[in-house]
Amino acid sequence: MSENESDGCGCTGDTKRAEVDPAYRRALWWVVVLNGGFGLVEIVGGFLANSQALKADALDFLGDGSITFVGLLALGWAASTRARVAMTQGLFLGALGLWVLGMAVWRALNAIPPEPELMGGIGIAALIVNVTAALILARFREGGDAQARAIWLFSRNDAINNVAVICAAALVFWLDSAWPDIIVAVVIAIIFLQSAWEIIREACGELRESA
Repeated sequence: MSENESDGCGCTGDTKRAEVDPAYRRALWWVVVLNGGFGLVEIVGGFLANSQALKADALDFLGDGSITFVGLLALGWAASTRARVAMTQGLFLGALGLWVLGMAVWRALNAIPPEPELMGGIGIAALIVNVTAALILARFREGGDAQARAIWLFSRNDAINNVAVICAAALVFWLDSAWPDIIVAVVIAIIFLQSAWEIIREACGELRESA
């Protein structure tokens, strides 16, 4: 991708700025650690709670963290190389999103309510992590840097997803039904697939330009 662009979701930040602004680069590394670390925790929690929404949100965490991580590692790489890496990431993330949708369909046919207490607790922890990431990036969202603002907005939107997971956990507890969990999982997976598509589209454009 070009020096001043990120993927379509804006979650890699501004690579040019990261080269010259140590504070911004440190902030991005914190985002990598928070997203990657909690994503691993949440995927385990998703299986323990039998929650598709938690699994989908965990993939979102891991996707954000991996994209930002590779973006930071690739600062010195050629634009065409970064575009090919982004293409691979987009395809991989798209495959994960399809897996979540497939599992949601399977759960719909074998609807067993997840553990609402564990689901809600992990959802609250995820919300805290995303709010922390948003606060770390908040001071970079202004000042004419569209990409810095985009990454902050992306973390904020992730926090909204976490609120949806918490609400789904409450509905699962109240209704004793798996459907709130399944519906939230499908919505998160669709958003996830949209982000993967944007990554692939941007990478294809960059490859055409480099050619």
